[in-house]
Amino acid sequence: MGVANTNHAPLLYEALRLAAMRRAERLSRCRPPAVKRGRSVRPPAARRSGVCSRRCWHGAAGMFLRLLADVRWRGADPKWRSVACCRGASGTAESQPVPLPAQAQVVICGGGITGTSVAYHLAKLGWKDVVLLEQGRLAAGTTRFCAGIVSTARPVSIELKMADYSNKLYQQLEQETGVQTGYVKTGSVSLAQTQDRLISLKRIASSLNVSGIPCEIISPKQVAQLHPLINIHDLVGAMYVPEDALVLSANVSLALATAASRNGVQIHERTSVSHVSVQKGRVTGVETDRGHIKCQYFVNCAGQWAYELGHSGEEPVNIPLHACEHFYLLTHPLKEPLASNVPTVVDPDGRIYIRNWQGGILSGGFEKNPKPLFTEGRNQLEIHNLQEDWDHFEPLLSSLLRRMPNLEALQIMQLVNCPESFTPDMRCIMGESPTVRGYFVLAGMNSAGISYGGGAGKYLAEWMVNGYPSENVWPLDLKRFGTLQSSRTFLRHRVMEVMPLMCDLKVPRWDFQTGRQLRTSPLYDRLDAQGARWMEKHGFERVKYFVPPGKDLLDLDQSKTFYKPDWFDIVGSEVKCCKEAVCVIDMSSFTKFEISSTGDQALQSLQYLFSNDLDVPVGHVVHTGMLNENGGYENDCSIARLSKRSFFMISPTDQQVHCWAWLKNHLPEDSNLTIEDVTWKYTALNLIGPRAVDVLSELSYAPMTPEHFPSFFCKEMSVGYANGIRVMSITHTGEPGFMLYIPIEYALHVYNEVMNMGQKYGIRNAGYYALRSLRIEKFFAFWGQDLDAFTTPMECGREFQVKLEKGMDFIGQEALLEQKQNGVYKRFTMFILEDHDTDMDLWPWWGEPIFRNGRYVGKTTSSAYSYTLERHVCLGFVQHFDEKTGEELVVTTDFINQGEYEIDIAGQRFQAKAKLYPFSSLFAQRRRKDEVELSGYQRE
Repeated sequence: MGVANTNHAPLLYEALRLAAMRRAERLSRCRPPAVKRGRSVRPPAARRSGVCSRRCWHGAAGMFLRLLADVRWRGADPKWRSVACCRGASGTAESQPVPLPAQAQVVICGGGITGTSVAYHLAKLGWKDVVLLEQGRLAAGTTRFCAGIVSTARPVSIELKMADYSNKLYQQLEQETGVQTGYVKTGSVSLAQTQDRLISLKRIASSLNVSGIPCEIISPKQVAQLHPLINIHDLVGAMYVPEDALVLSANVSLALATAASRNGVQIHERTSVSHVSVQKGRVTGVETDRGHIKCQYFVNCAGQWAYELGHSGEEPVNIPLHACEHFYLLTHPLKEPLASNVPTVVDPDGRIYIRNWQGGILSGGFEKNPKPLFTEGRNQLEIHNLQEDWDHFEPLLSSLLRRMPNLEALQIMQLVNCPESFTPDMRCIMGESPTVRGYFVLAGMNSAGISYGGGAGKYLAEWMVNGYPSENVWPLDLKRFGTLQSSRTFLRHRVMEVMPLMCDLKVPRWDFQTGRQLRTSPLYDRLDAQGARWMEKHGFERVKYFVPPGKDLLDLDQSKTFYKPDWFDIVGSEVKCCKEAVCVIDMSSFTKFEISSTGDQALQSLQYLFSNDLDVPVGHVVHTGMLNENGGYENDCSIARLSKRSFFMISPTDQQVHCWAWLKNHLPEDSNLTIEDVTWKYTALNLIGPRAVDVLSELSYAPMTPEHFPSFFCKEMSVGYANGIRVMSITHTGEPGFMLYIPIEYALHVYNEVMNMGQKYGIRNAGYYALRSLRIEKFFAFWGQDLDAFTTPMECGREFQVKLEKGMDFIGQEALLEQKQNGVYKRFTMFILEDHDTDMDLWPWWGEPIFRNGRYVGKTTSSAYSYTLERHVCLGFVQHFDEKTGEELVVTTDFINQGEYEIDIAGQRFQAKAKLYPFSSLFAQRRRKDEVELSGYQRE
């Protein structure tokens, strides 16, 4: 469809009708008809901005350029003129080039919102010796085409904090720098067409309100009052966030660069980075088309080019992201132009967003059939407007006209098509490379760069300057990915799923469908044939539960709800079997390392790296934390001492890259000390239940009773015909049983032997949902959910796992001694819901606000239904703030025990009983839920 016409701007309705006609005609003929286009006008301003000549300007070039914020920044700060490169936008020489410095402390590649934000915050933190390089012009990449919506309505806590900080930063940036950022506080309205969508908005609203961000759930009539053009006939409600804003995104980037420049940061445009020099695993310099710069730190903020730039270095750095085309529509002003402060509208069920633009409309969205692009080659210095595709945009245009039918006669100015980078899990990427020290990354913003840019730049700058950020950023850490997620084919297919998910309703425990069966256990086919339903973690297939014969598999797989799930009874039967008989769970995805030495180096090094005492007799297993200088958990693991000089370490699945990097960076460079990742060498089977001892005794012809095989013991033994099986008397659930670490060549044999022998003891398969229920009802914390780099053993009742009395030095020791003396400011607490109806009420999943005596004190980190207690159990942290001053106070046992608690689930509060760890067992005997005594606190 050709919309470019010098005499008449098409109407929205005409564009929709012609696109639909073209689609029907194309389907009937199997090929698209020729398109007759009007003659386009390309004024000098368009040539300067590098915009595609196919565009129609209709006399509105000035307004369009203002949207793209093509600002002549050289007038903003005279100092910039002294550091900029010699070429202007038109390619003509303006002045002699300023040479690049021979060396710098930090080199940042990328002059968009992320690169300028990092530079700005580094300068604020006192690092002045910083050079920012941009291959084109500042803010001339994806940042220039950004829709400029600053939204704080984010479901992930760290993303919410980043967006909130960005909003506050942009609000004062114009006053700080003198650069007009176009900041307007408009508010935003997120619409719900279904009750499930409204529930998801209510969950977000609960998080926003306790985070100090005003937010309310409103009725359709209130939506109409806020925005006069919205069609409300199919709405059930909405979420209103009055503090959200609009900005000129490129101007924000230029303002950040202006402030950074004034604080000493050197900025060079028209300078391309070819590769990063590395020696002995550390950044030493950057090679550019204008010379070499020695540096200690390099920051990859190259946006859609970050992937290729990472692979162009002497030591490849995997940055898993991929670009897709992203479309939005611009219109001429309405007859009665929209007010500048009219709220932005997000209609996720319609897959679109709508904002005011110069009295008209800017509307884009996330279609179900995205178009990946630029699989290789940095073939553009600046991002140009890509090829128009009205046929592709037609579903989003239809949604726009359904939501705002009065716009049918509104004239179109332009369909913008620009690239956006997406990551495999819809979260941005930041942090230091696990393979190259001093190589940092901030990229993959998933079409939320302007919302996250300020906060993300702040946290990364803190990370570089202080060694750690001020918030837990593990959900965004580059080390959550491995090399397996960097395949171009994987990324291309995954982002085609990710982009539509930006609008899809994500109920608890949903799973990606692409990039599956990438890492599988040797038992995968066997378990799949027995009804296994799979989920994926770190690329590894793991069983959720097993569907019994006769169940409707398709119906169960498609079950999605915020309420009681269809797998409830299935998981309940697996839990019952774990408690009364014996179950087998394939836990091969656990990360496994072997650390050994020729002398005492392994023991000495691990004693310094871990908080618990590892100098135990051979054959013993120690549960311990790997802490940072602040006493926070970098890892939570079990370590078996195989011999005097050899240790076997088991960690969570997604710790494989992070843990490896931490060990390599902290272990001494000793040729006598070796560390090997043996995750792939062993299949792990968890035998849980009171009859596990009988099964193993018969298979091994060895006594397995507690007298012969005590808890936390490890022994290499035979199981069936297979030898060399590492058997440990732990289950990670608090239930009796054993972990079997089996060389992969014996995996199928051992599994068959266990299942055959276990038939007379009622054995069955089980999955991770049962494991989750068992560990949560026993108050077992899990790293990555309950434990993180800001949680210490003292805060979660694990003082007994710390060797403070042993007189040994270890990382984090000083911080823990201080906490022991002064007390802690948060406590890990169990909550048992009192007045919650499992069948009728919304379920808690994670992230729900916790209230004590009516005041917000924290959030849940894990939750599950306890089939033993017949109630929901939530785990989370409680903090104590002075009611008058807001000062953070020490959390005592009395403070926890004397409070009245409620858990907020999507705006509805449920009473809960609090309990601290460690505690006397709630499961000494079977009791009805109304007989369970939940009061009291007792140490084991």
